[in-house]
Order: sequence, then structure tokens, then C-alpha cells
Amino acid sequence: MTTEPARPVPSSSAGASRRVQLDEESGTVMLRTDRGAYVLRVDRAAGTVRHVHWGASLPLADAVSLPLWSENDNSFAGRWDGTEEYPVDGGARFAAPALEVRFADGSSPVEPTVQDVVLLEGDHVAVLLRDCTRPLAWHLHYRVPPDGDVLERWTEFVHTGAPQDGDVLLVRYASAHWPLPQRADWRLSAVHGGWSAEGHLERSALPVGETTLGSRRGHTGHHANPWIALDPQDTGEEHGDVWVVALASSGSWRITAQRTAAGRTGVLAGEGHEGAELRLRPGGRHRTAVSLAVHSSHGFGGASRSFHRHLRAHVLPHPQELRPVLYNSWEATWFEVSEDNQIALARRAAAVGAELFVLDDGWFRGREDDRSGLGDWTPHPKRFPRGLRPLSDEVHRLGMAFGLWVEPEMVNADSDLYRAHPAWVLHLPDRTATELRHQMVLDFSRPEVTDWALGWLRRLVTENAVDFLKWDFNRSFTEAGTHAGGPDARRVHVDHARGLYRVLDQLRAEFPQLRIEACAGGGGRVDAGILSRTDQVWTSDNTDAVDRLRIQHGFSQLYPARVMSAWVTDSPNPLTGRTVPLRFRFHSAMAGVLGIGGDLTRWTDAELAEAAELVQVYKDIRAVVQRGEQFRLLPPGNGPLTAVQYVDEDRTVVLIWRPSTAYGPPEPPLRLRGLEAEARYRDEDTGREWSGATLMAFGIPLPDLPPGDCASALIRLRRGW
Repeated sequence: MTTEPARPVPSSSAGASRRVQLDEESGTVMLRTDRGAYVLRVDRAAGTVRHVHWGASLPLADAVSLPLWSENDNSFAGRWDGTEEYPVDGGARFAAPALEVRFADGSSPVEPTVQDVVLLEGDHVAVLLRDCTRPLAWHLHYRVPPDGDVLERWTEFVHTGAPQDGDVLLVRYASAHWPLPQRADWRLSAVHGGWSAEGHLERSALPVGETTLGSRRGHTGHHANPWIALDPQDTGEEHGDVWVVALASSGSWRITAQRTAAGRTGVLAGEGHEGAELRLRPGGRHRTAVSLAVHSSHGFGGASRSFHRHLRAHVLPHPQELRPVLYNSWEATWFEVSEDNQIALARRAAAVGAELFVLDDGWFRGREDDRSGLGDWTPHPKRFPRGLRPLSDEVHRLGMAFGLWVEPEMVNADSDLYRAHPAWVLHLPDRTATELRHQMVLDFSRPEVTDWALGWLRRLVTENAVDFLKWDFNRSFTEAGTHAGGPDARRVHVDHARGLYRVLDQLRAEFPQLRIEACAGGGGRVDAGILSRTDQVWTSDNTDAVDRLRIQHGFSQLYPARVMSAWVTDSPNPLTGRTVPLRFRFHSAMAGVLGIGGDLTRWTDAELAEAAELVQVYKDIRAVVQRGEQFRLLPPGNGPLTAVQYVDEDRTVVLIWRPSTAYGPPEPPLRLRGLEAEARYRDEDTGREWSGATLMAFGIPLPDLPPGDCASALIRLRRGW
């Protein structure tokens, strides 16, 4: 069994300088980034790989002589705990392992030995280890992309035995263990939440012991996201050290921060969860998802920008494309779609400046509500008696691209597909199949299921000239086991996502013009793995412009604005009931990829005119927002104002929001960041001019905001006027 890794698009090595250095005599390996270094030492005598340093850059000659840390020697000490690059379950190791197995005879302890250290093309090094007597090898891969500060790691496992050796069960199979330097204290940052409340950022002290975040849901999840940041409790937005670890995985996942009583701290990142085991047959291989990590000495903002640059340069399929302004029909018509009402909406959307029209749920056969039709992906004969092509043609005539909502991984019990193939869903034969949102999950770890999905998706895109797919996923796994059963039946928590990747990879290879938005009931599948195969993500089903400020703030900790889809919808908001002015709604959505999702047939002429004006403003600043460096000036909740800044070459954009108002002293000037101190910057709307030094040291005077709640403003600055 060979399993391909769920990993970002490989970095190009063309023109890259050698960023991996090896001192063979000491076994020291140094990985150099733009502003830092990661150092490990291969200890052949002990059969392990020890961690030396991760942080600011230092000379290899010094790294070779740096001492290795070890806990005080006593019969209760874990002499290796927290110091190894990839700890195993075996020997005097008592911390959580990166590798835990069950051999054919039921035993678990692993005893590693080093086979080799191999320098590979593209600033990539692999350390090859194996068990000293059992039929298992594992290869630790490290890669340094040609620019930036993000490191990539993954692990490959190989069953080296013969059939008579039996299978090896991988119980824990982390992508990487990231040891951190010693500090007196640590603080953990992560996001949490739920459906329509994704991305709530929280910072808290890291206790001694194991702190685990993860998803047991079969997808990335709304409740947490696969990354954590650790800092020594004194780091700010733009100053201080921070270490961030992420995982490029779209299935179940687990990230554990371990802090030992002896003073060592490290982070384990890997797919699956307890019980989601993988079986290796003789000759079989498994490569993990990639884990990404960065150290920044420029605070949380510096770490975020490093990740944004990495994702744009090395992960996203079309990083230089500007994402179009889209219109989506869901909140206008819900399930009551028809050719006539969609054409009416398309004409209004084109008039306000939309570049992409997306027909959402309700367009296919049997889809009267959310109880039926999923799986039967042909046009609804009553709503679209001529099929979808006339709508697609009219959308294209209006100058827009044509998009469709699909949910290929799901099925309703009331569907022809389920009646024909009930065994295709995730289920256990002697258990009741749980329905959530009246639907079940198709098992995308099965080739016959992914072949079926590719077949109808090919026809749909070809027959209807589809330019864009909104790919949804509206429930989590239950009763999840592979149809084959066996000791690793729950590997579907990992393999389903890899089946999804195969479909997306094949679809994009066959239709290079096709663009895809990842959606999972909002932000339930947002990670670097899915972003290597899609162009943007639906951030949240919550389109309330005020709530979105907090959601978007958490999203920006790891992911760039150019993938963050954000809509302007009706007021009062259909989810929260909040009434928000149109300008504030637009300014909130302009912080990412602008979309419109309201019922334009009910907007007044004045609202349509204002919307058209604001769409044109967004198109003017779009390149700055989607390609620029992002600076979080004022986070939501820390005062009356929230502000974010984008800098791209000679232009700067600042968005300012005041969600609620209260009596108090006037706000001070807003200090900007990332400018050239000696350059002059001119406000494109008012003509006022300042030096970069003044804007960063003193600040820019705040524009007059309209009275009352939900006031906002946009500032455009140009350098060198």
C-alpha cells in the first residue's frame, strides 16, 4: 500500500541558493531561512536525532559546538524527552511520542538506529532511520523553500519486511515534532469557535503537561484550526519572538504542545486522532501531510506575514491572479431557484460590477429542500427545463464568469444515488447511520466513489461551461469506518481527505481554467492542504459585517486576505438580525475577496448605485488587499475602533471600523506600519501628504466617521507623489 502525502505544492528549486548545510564529522545539519536557522544533530551512537537550535541565525561553526540538553540523570527521568527531533515510543521516553506502532506480535516499543543523512535537490534533507531489528523504517524530511522563513517537514514510513513478518499498525504517525528553545514561560495562541463563529483568537498560559487541539470530525473543523503559536509571554503584534506550527491536512488532525516539568517544550503535529490507525503491509509506504513552521522575531504580525508570503509563493495554485468580485444567489432565493429569477439576479449583479455569478444550492434534480436530492447532479427539470446552459450563456453574455455550488461528498437518503449505492456512505453495518442536516457522507477513500464524482463533475463543467465551483461540505463524520473493516478501519479519517485531493487534482488538471472555492458550512475546511488545490475559501456562513471583523482577524493569523471570501448581504442580517449600513458592510467585506450575496431585486436604486460605486473602489484597491503585506493595526474588541492596513509597492490601504459608539475622548491618530520612513505618502482622496516617518511615529489623523454605530472609513495612500 502506497499512500501519497497530503501536502502543499512543492516549492521550485530553480535559482535557489543552498540553504541546507551539513557538518559530517559532528552530524550537525543547519537549515537556513531568510532571517533564522534550525539546527539538528544526528547522533549515530545513540540512534537518534537531537534538536540543537531554532531561532535567530547563527554560524554553522558555532552550531557544531553547541551542547545538547539532557534532563538530570535518575531512574525516573526521560533523558530524551523534549530533545529529539522525532521521539518514538520506546526506551526511557515518557513524553507523547511522534511515532507509536503495534507490530504483528502485538508489541510496541521502537528502538531507532540511524541509517543515513541524504541531501536532496531543492534545499531538502532527509534523515533515514529504522528499527534496529523490526521491519519498519521512517524518513524525516526537512525542506527550506528558496525564500522566506517557513520550514516544511514530513515523515515517510516504510514496511521493510517480508509477508511472513505480518503487518505494522501505525498508532501515532506525526508529520513532525518541533522542539522549542528553553524559556521561563510559554503562552499558547490558537483559534476556536464553532459554526458561524469561527476563528476566535485566544491566548493563554501553556501549562506543564500535554495541551492538545484537534478535530475528530473527518475534516479540519470550525471549532479549531490546525495551527498553534507559542511565545514567551512578552510578545506583541510587532515585537518579540513567536514560534508557529501548522499542519497542511484537511481530515482529522491533532496538534499537541508538550511542556515537561524539566523545562522542555515541543509541538507534535499530525493527521488523525487516537484510534485512527494506519496499517502498513509488507512493502507498504505512508507519507504524512506536511507540517509548516516559522520563527519570527517581529511578533505575531511578523509570523502571519511570513505565512502569508509562503502560502502565496509556494502553496496557492494561482497566487498572482486577482480574485474576482462574485455574486452568489443563496441568500436571495434560498432553494427557490429558477432560470428566470437567476437571470434577473445576474443582470443586476453585472450592473453593480460583479465579475462572477454563482448559482447556489437548489439547482439539481430532486432538490426541493435540504432533505432530498444530494447525489443526483443533473439540472432540476422544473426549475431549469432547458438545463443550465441558457443561464450560463446569459451570464457569459453579461461579461461574468459562471459558477455553481456543489457538494460532491454528500448524499441524501432520498436520492437515486443512495437508493442505488447505500454502501457508499460512511457507516457500520450494525449501527444506525446518523443523519446531520438530513444527509450522510460518501466515502471518498473508495476509488469507485471518487471515480463516480469525477465523472459527473467532468460532464457538469463541460456541458455548462462552468468556470467556478463552490465546493461545499455540510456535516462532520459519524460511524466512520472503511467498508473493508480491519484494525485500521478508521483510517478513513485520513484517507477521505486524500481521496478528495485526488478528485480536485484530476479535475484541475483536466480543466486548467476552472477555479474552486473550498467551503464546509463556512470555515470548516480551511488549511494549507486544501489551499494547495483551491483558489479561495468561504470564511464563515455568518455574513454579519460586525461579527466578521473578529472572524477575519482570527483567519488572518495564518491565512492571507487573497483567499478570504467575504460577502455583503442584506440588512437586517439573516443570521443575527443586526442592521448595518451598506458602506460598513462593504468595508468589512473589502478586507478580503469581495462578494455580494444579498437579494439585489429588493435593493433600492440608491443602494444599487452606492454598491456599484463601492465595487469600483474595491477593484481599485484589490491588488493591494490581495497581494499586499497585512498589518493588524487595531484588533477587534480592544477599543472602539478596529483597523487593518495593506501595503503593496507604492500603495497603502487602511480600513477602519467602529462597530459601536460611546461617549469618550477622541481617538488618537492611527499609527501605520510597513512604510518607507523617508518617502512621502499622499492621501488619494483628500490630497493631504505626510512622510512615512510621520505616519508611523505620529500617525494619520482619523477621518470623520458618521455618527452612531457601525461607522467605517477607507484610506488610500500613494507613495512618491
